[in-house]
Amino acid sequence: MFGMKKDEKLNKSLNIDSLIGEGIKIIGKIEGNGNIRIDGVIEGDVDYKGSITLGETGKVKGNIICEDIIVAGEIKGNVNAKDKLTLLPTGNLIGDLEVESLVIHEKASFDGNCKMVTTNSNVKEFNAEKKNEKVKENK
Repeated sequence: MFGMKKDEKLNKSLNIDSLIGEGIKIIGKIEGNGNIRIDGVIEGDVDYKGSITLGETGKVKGNIICEDIIVAGEIKGNVNAKDKLTLLPTGNLIGDLEVESLVIHEKASFDGNCKMVTTNSNVKEFNAEKKNEKVKENK
């Protein structure tokens, strides 16, 4: 209902540079950039300068650092997403999370701690909005 429409989610997940398919299991650290879709299994840390889409069959047992991530599969480890994490209804995250923007859909599972971080630009915008509200109240 709210957020991205189904077509937008599909288009975003189809715009991929790398794919780890359903029948693939990787043991070790993954590093790279661009957009990656994971439908297989990774046992190790993922350090990615870009977007990650974890499909329903995707599983990661390790820590993840990325720009943003969409989770429909399972993560057992900590996640540091510099921008946004979206946990879809089939998504399961067991671990701590550090993120700027978080969306958790109904029926998704999250077991851990969450730390919301803000960038300086967000703080400036928020303070400017509060200042404008005070000016309007005083008039």
